[in-house]
Amino acid sequence: MYLFDTDIITNIFKKKPSEYLCDKLKNIRKEHQFISTITLSEVSYGAYKSEQTSFHIDNLTRILLPSVTILDFDTNVSYICGRLRADMSSKGLILSWLNLQISSIEISNDLTLIAGNVKYFDRINDLNSGNWILN
Repeated sequence: MYLFDTDIITNIFKKKPSEYLCDKLKNIRKEHQFISTITLSEVSYGAYKSEQTSFHIDNLTRILLPSVTILDFDTNVSYICGRLRADMSSKGLILSWLNLQISSIEISNDLTLIAGNVKYFDRINDLNSGNWILN
């Protein structure tokens, strides 16, 4: 089961999305596809900044949301996030707050995080990740 990072979702909506990504997605059942409330927030932010806000919000509502299950940043995820942040901080490592939250949701739900740029997440030992854009 897979948690898709923001760059995966935005790639799907490009005029020319990654062929590799599209091929991988064709073989994954809807109940195995997840996004986080963090990713939904990031994609919504981009839509509201766009000159085509209505078009992008409609795509989110009509195409994306019916295709995935949305996972919340809940109490258990909060504890995981706090632990990860403390662990990374003690090692002098920094991960963006949004990526830390997404990583915590992945760990809490025992998923595989799919991102275009997994280097942001490689420093987290408990994380399973894969790149479906650059392959």
